[in-house]
Amino acid sequence: MAILYTAHAHATGGRSGHGATDNGVLDVTLTTPKELGGDGATGTNPEQLFAVGYSACFLGALKFVAGKEKVKIPEDAKVFTDVGIGPREDGTGFGIDVKISVEIPGMERELAEKLVAAAHIVCPYSHALRTSTEVPVSVR
Repeated sequence: MAILYTAHAHATGGRSGHGATDNGVLDVTLTTPKELGGDGATGTNPEQLFAVGYSACFLGALKFVAGKEKVKIPEDAKVFTDVGIGPREDGTGFGIDVKISVEIPGMERELAEKLVAAAHIVCPYSHALRTSTEVPVSVR
């Protein structure tokens, strides 16, 4: 695959720490939700960041496939993602559960369903989750 863009980010402190992109545009305080044993302090967490990223990416994919069909996606269209975390059944770690729903005001349901199904194929987040994309891990 020819890489067109690469984002660079880092985190310190784990779930109760700090995360930022190397260009400084995204700079967040990370906190652990009460449901995961944290104090519920003000901040964000990896699941929220993943949910926002997936929503934005999926909406971009939706606009892409709609454009190929000469269909305009309204500016007030929304992609909702629910990202859950919990222990894997095999007991070796944690897994995520993702649900997506899309709201496209003014569009016929049949057309919306067709475009959403096509976007689910095009979206790189969807593709990575569907295909269990291999992620190289190394120590610097």
